[in-house]
Amino acid sequence: MARPGHTGNRPLVEEGEDEEDPLDAMISRTGCAARHRELQECMAARQDWRHCQPQVRAFGECMAQHQRAKEPRRP
Repeated sequence: MARPGHTGNRPLVEEGEDEEDPLDAMISRTGCAARHRELQECMAARQDWRHCQPQVRAFGECMAQHQRAKEPRRP
């Protein structure tokens, strides 16, 4: 059975080790970490993503802006 979170098939980190989740690291590099955290907090509180649509949209827009900024400019 899959473990919760973004760990995928990586082995569990031993207690006391500080290893950042690769997905969390990628989100941090986009500048969207605050939006992602807001979405996670809503999901934890509400237990239903349908009640977190403003946070879902804000995170999605932030990620889309990051993606557009990454794309090469066309002449």
